[in-house]
Amino acid sequence: MTWWIVINPAAGVATELESRVSEALGTLGVKFEIRRSRSPEHVAEIVAEGHEAGVRRFAGVGGDGTAHLILNGLMQHEWSKPPGLGLLPAGSGSDFIRTFALPRTLEGAAAHLATPDWYTCDVLVVDGEFGRRYALNVVEAGVGAAAVGTAERMPRWVGARRYAIAFWLTLPRFQPGEIVAVVDGRKRIEGPAIAIVVANGQFFGGGMNVAPRASVVDGIFDLQVFRGPRRKAFTVMPRVIRGMHLTHKNVRRLTGGTVEIEVPSAWPIEADGEVLGSGSISISVLPAAIEFKI
Repeated sequence: MTWWIVINPAAGVATELESRVSEALGTLGVKFEIRRSRSPEHVAEIVAEGHEAGVRRFAGVGGDGTAHLILNGLMQHEWSKPPGLGLLPAGSGSDFIRTFALPRTLEGAAAHLATPDWYTCDVLVVDGEFGRRYALNVVEAGVGAAAVGTAERMPRWVGARRYAIAFWLTLPRFQPGEIVAVVDGRKRIEGPAIAIVVANGQFFGGGMNVAPRASVVDGIFDLQVFRGPRRKAFTVMPRVIRGMHLTHKNVRRLTGGTVEIEVPSAWPIEADGEVLGSGSISISVLPAAIEFKI
């Protein structure tokens, strides 16, 4: 079956990426067609065109943001069986593939498109004032989402470090707020906080092991609320990097299939490294929605 390879020009020089993809996949004997996106909206159009043509395997050349755009295109259509999604890393952040220990180079990951191995994955469904969006890896509200906005304005040469740098630049001016999170209609966390994370995958924020107990196949998400004043981040964040923070007294964790989250209206919301909007949201799990190429 033919792969449609969607190149995100924001991930690098498009002509160079196209050449690298053609050489890597051509050597492997993989059938493919390259589609170069012009904008986020165009990615959805490419997926729609592929769906109409009977294509069900799509791979993004870029980072988590590229995978996010393709995923949202895929979820707009009916499929006889879960569509296939792959990622050829070329952006500054490709955290989702860390869960599967996949190669973090375009050429290394390209070799996996020639194998028969797939992993059936859940998807997060996010509803807010911005409408409905789908997430593959994580949804965040609060300081983490604000840091994503800061990172987007940083130069590309900063690379994967830019989220960590952006977090510490954002933290001093971010205002904590009162939150309420109700999981599965019965489990409840409320009080002052600086961030809420709803994870499907394990790694985000530039390689931090934020959700070490999360699984993309169990039909539930991993929700964490980071409580307390901003200064507590100095004791929590070093542990987050290693996935050792779940026992910290300022971290609360729940799992479930649905959650209603009330946050201050000014709090930003991000999914897979893409800022969606702000304010309160609801999230649910769509089990076994896609097949991810491993």
